[in-house]
Amino acid sequence: MLLYTPVIALDVLASAAAGSDVEAQHWLGSRADELVQHEDTRELFLSMRADDDLSGFEARDRLKMMRRLEPGSDGFVQLTAVHVADGRYAGATIINLKSGEIGGWLAPSYRRQGLGIELFRAAVQLGHRHLGIKVVRAGAEPTNSASRGALAAAGFTAAPGPTRFTLGDGREIDACWYQHAQESTALRRGGN
Repeated sequence: MLLYTPVIALDVLASAAAGSDVEAQHWLGSRADELVQHEDTRELFLSMRADDDLSGFEARDRLKMMRRLEPGSDGFVQLTAVHVADGRYAGATIINLKSGEIGGWLAPSYRRQGLGIELFRAAVQLGHRHLGIKVVRAGAEPTNSASRGALAAAGFTAAPGPTRFTLGDGREIDACWYQHAQESTALRRGGN
C-alpha cells in the first residue's frame, strides 16, 4: 500500500467511505458526521482511483468531517491508504497527537489480506519517526481478532489501559490495549 497525507477532498472522503460500512462500524463506532452514509456513494468513492482526473473536485464544499481529519487540526493526523496494484482507495490510519493513540480501517474489498499490518506499521512510523512520539498506543475490542492480530504482527505488545472505552457514536465497549515503544525518535519537519 501507498500511504500519504490527504491532498484533495476525495482523499478524505474515500478514506471515510472505506470505514463507513456496517461491518467496520461494528468495531469503529464513528459519529454519524464522520461517515459516508449511503452505500451507493461509498461504492462510488471506493471505485475511484487516487490518480483519476478530478478537475474541480477539491473546490467543492468541505465537510465538517474533513476539518477534523486535516493534518494537525483537533490534534489528529491521517494517512490515506491506496492499494498499489489497482490504485484504488483502500483505507486510512489516524493518530492522535496528544495521546499517541492510533486507529485504522480498510475498505471491505481489502480486508482479510494482511493489509492491516501495513496500516499499523505505517502508523508506528508516522508516530515515532515523523511526529516524535515515543509510545504509540492502540485499543481494540477483545473479540476483534483481526485488529488484535494485526497489531501484534506490527510489533505492538499488550499494555495497561482502561477496560472500557466509549466510541464516537456513544457506545461503550470492552477494550484491551497495545503499545509500540521506541526509545529514540526522530522528529522530521516538512514534506508529506
